[in-house]
Amino acid sequence: MDNYSHFLEIEPYDVSLLFIGIIVLAAIVIIPWLSTKRFITPPILFMAGGILVFLLPVEWPLPSLVNEPWLPERLTEIGVIIALTSVGLKINDPFSWKTWKVSWRLLVITMPLTVIISAFAGWWLLGLVPATALLFGAIIAPTDPVLAASVQTTKPNAEDRSPARIALTSEAGMNDGLAFPFTNLAIAVAVFGLSPDEWLLNWLIIDVVYKIAAGLILGAVSGWLIAFLLFTISKKKQSLLNMTGMVVLALTFLPYSITELVSGYGFIAVFISACMFRQQEAQHQYQDILHDFAVELEQVFIAVIMFLIGAYIAIGLLSIITIPIVLTALLTVFVVRTLTGIIALPGTSISWLRRWIISFYGIRGIGSLYYLAYALERGNFEQTDILWVLVVLIIMISVVVHGITAPYVMDKSEPDIIP
Repeated sequence: MDNYSHFLEIEPYDVSLLFIGIIVLAAIVIIPWLSTKRFITPPILFMAGGILVFLLPVEWPLPSLVNEPWLPERLTEIGVIIALTSVGLKINDPFSWKTWKVSWRLLVITMPLTVIISAFAGWWLLGLVPATALLFGAIIAPTDPVLAASVQTTKPNAEDRSPARIALTSEAGMNDGLAFPFTNLAIAVAVFGLSPDEWLLNWLIIDVVYKIAAGLILGAVSGWLIAFLLFTISKKKQSLLNMTGMVVLALTFLPYSITELVSGYGFIAVFISACMFRQQEAQHQYQDILHDFAVELEQVFIAVIMFLIGAYIAIGLLSIITIPIVLTALLTVFVVRTLTGIIALPGTSISWLRRWIISFYGIRGIGSLYYLAYALERGNFEQTDILWVLVVLIIMISVVVHGITAPYVMDKSEPDIIP
C-alpha cells in the first residue's frame, strides 16, 4: 500500500502547469475575444485574474521578490527579448533618418532627464539612499516594448504614416538596452560608493562604450547572417512560406546569447538583429509570418507575467504602500515622462498634440521589473521592498491608464493611419 500513499496528492508543480496552460489558452483565444470593446485590455484582465485567483483561501508557493529575484529576472528577460524582436520586425525602414528623427531626441534627452528627475523624486519624496534612488531612476526610464502594442507602428509591409507610432516604436526598441548603463551605474554606486574614482573610468569604457558597441555590431551581423541564410535558400526553394515562425527563436536567442557571452548588451543586439533582418528582403511574405509568431509568443509572456503581478499584489506586495509612494508613482506616470518628452521635442515639425501623445504614452512595464531584479542580483541595495512596491504600482497605473486610453487617443489623433 505504500506505493499508493501519494495517490491523489496535489503537487505544486502540476498546479503550476495547470495555471500556465489556462493562461496560455486565455492569451490565445479567450482574452482577445473579451477585449474587443477596447476598454478592457488583456494585461488588465490577466492582472485582475491573478489577483482573484490568489485571493482564494489557498496557500500559494511564490518566491520572495526581495530575497529571490531570479524568477522575475529570467521570466521578464525572455518576455522583453521576444518583444524586442517583434518591435524590430515592425519597422519598415529601420535604418532611415525618418524613423529616428524624433526618437533620437527621446533617447538622448528624455531618457537621461527621466533618470535624473525620477532619482531626485525617489530621494526627496521617499528618502531613498543615493544608490537606490539612482536605481529607481534607471529602471523606470525605459519605455516598455512588451505592453506598448497599442501605441506601436503597424505590422511589416503595412503603411503607417503616424510619426507618433513610429517614434514610440523605435524608442522602445532601443531604450530598453540603453537603460543598462544607468542600471550598472547604480550598481557601481551601491558597491563602491559615491566616489567616482572607484568606478567612473571603468563604467565609461566598459558599460557605456564597449557594451553598447558590442550590442550594435553583433546584432547587425547576426540579423544579416540569419537573413542571408534564409533568403538565399528561399530563392532556390519556395520553402519559407511553408515554414512556421520558429525562426523567431533563432533571431532572438542567437544574437542575445552571443552578445551576452562577450559581455555586451543583448537587448540592443536583439533589436538591431531584428531590424537588420527586416531590412533584407523587406517585401518577402515570410516577414509577416515571423512577426505574427513573435506577437503570439509575446502575448503568452504578457499573460503569464501580468498574472504573476496580480498574484503578488493579492498576497500582500502592496501592503506597505504609503502616500509618498503613491505620489511618486503618479508623478512618474503623469508628469516626469510627459515633461521630459515635451522638453526634447521643440524644433520638430510634429504638432503640439502629437508631441503630447509621444511624451505621455511612454508606457512603463515589464522591462522595469527585469532591471530591478537584475540589479538586486548584482548589487547590495537598501530599501528594496519600497522599490518593488513602487515599480509594481507604476506598472498598474500605466497598464490601466495607458491601456484604456491609448487606442482611442491614437486613432482619433491620427485619422490617416492605415490599420
